[in-house]
Amino acid sequence: MEFKDLEIFQMVAQKGTITEAAKELSYVQSNITSRIKKLEAEMNTALFNRHNRGMTLTPEGKKLLVYCEKILSLTNEMKKVVQSKTEPAGKLEIGSVETVIKLPVILSSYIKKYKNVDLSLLTGVTEQLQKDVLNHNLDGAFVTEINQHPELVSHDVFQEELVIISDNTKTSIEQLKKEPFLCFSKGCGYRARLETWYKDQSITPQKVMEFGTLETIIGSVSMGLGITFVPKSAVSHLEEQGLIQCHYLPEKYSKINTVFIRRKDAYLTSTLEKFIETFEHSKDEPAYLLT
Repeated sequence: MEFKDLEIFQMVAQKGTITEAAKELSYVQSNITSRIKKLEAEMNTALFNRHNRGMTLTPEGKKLLVYCEKILSLTNEMKKVVQSKTEPAGKLEIGSVETVIKLPVILSSYIKKYKNVDLSLLTGVTEQLQKDVLNHNLDGAFVTEINQHPELVSHDVFQEELVIISDNTKTSIEQLKKEPFLCFSKGCGYRARLETWYKDQSITPQKVMEFGTLETIIGSVSMGLGITFVPKSAVSHLEEQGLIQCHYLPEKYSKINTVFIRRKDAYLTSTLEKFIETFEHSKDEPAYLLT
């Protein structure tokens, strides 16, 4: 068994088809198929169920995937430890919720200073990003503060104030209670905060509409489609332009911390260490918004 066999097995498990796995790995499909068959022969069991829609893991395949992810994660960490140098270099995979207003400043400062780092950014909701860090899919992530997982370390980034925003025809909280709630998918920290407020007020939203990007949510709100709950720093410029209105809730719902999380047991490379230093130094710098 080779590490490449495990990488191929993991990719097929993730993508669900030989075709998609081959595209991702830049391999020919016949190579993927033969490596999977070879691995099944070595394991002396079928690892996938084949069907018209693709491939799904058998119970034995699911067991192997757990060990496969651990082995590949340790291999990746081993490379980082051995290759670690004083000067940051190599790949750095970071996740972030969409509303980290200082993110452009942080990324720009880091990339300009450390030109040998290949930095990639994945956006998502807090719950999924935390899972990605725990599963070694990300080196770290900016998320809204939630219950601290014992396997994670968090670094304070900044505190924000959340506001309900609406179009310019809504003037009272009572009016907002009847409006559709526009939000990210489950697992978003801002959504969870407003849902707590709804629950405490014994309110059932008329409709909950999920969107994939902050830009779409805010644009839909400004057109009168509903309301949302976002950091004031992300929309204050729109309020100044008269495009939206901000409505305030008590501090127990509106104050929220953004933190950077990483695995406690993962080796802290100079690449990640310098990234942490970069955003810690940027705390007092202004954020720049595109308007």
